[in-house]
Amino acid sequence: MNLKNIEIKARCTDLDKIRRILTTHDAEFKGTDHQIDTYFRVKEGRLKLREGTIEKNLIYYRRDDTKTPKNSDIDLVPFEETKAIKNLLKSALDVKIIVDKKREIYFIGNVKFHLDVVKNLGTFMEIEAIDENDSIGEEKLRRQCEYYMDLLRISEQDLVARSYSDLLLER
Repeated sequence: MNLKNIEIKARCTDLDKIRRILTTHDAEFKGTDHQIDTYFRVKEGRLKLREGTIEKNLIYYRRDDTKTPKNSDIDLVPFEETKAIKNLLKSALDVKIIVDKKREIYFIGNVKFHLDVVKNLGTFMEIEAIDENDSIGEEKLRRQCEYYMDLLRISEQDLVARSYSDLLLER
């Protein structure tokens, strides 16, 4: 499955405030997922195996490391049996880093919200305006992302350009 996203990541010191705002705007809570993301070394983009209790995916994505809302081109393959895939990938590729997080997942329409507690990094939130079939378009996705940044009072200073994997590698 190929997805187009406009997304942001931000440091967040008050996850309760974000939860309250999402709840008052009828966000659908999908649950809390304990996710282990194993990143593999690839020559371009990022390849990760997500092992979660809700989401189990092999994900390859390309995006610029900018703080502002950014375009992500994502190839995603969901599956149930992560152990065999992980062993195969470890046989073929070097593991770059492992990210361990607890993630609350919410949706309002096509917009996905993550409230993350990342081991050894802290608390973050993400907004992903998602286009699953090229029917929404980048301009509308960008407006949606910016609308929710404003609603959730995410300031420019809170925005993070890099992935959790990169932030952990920098430590």
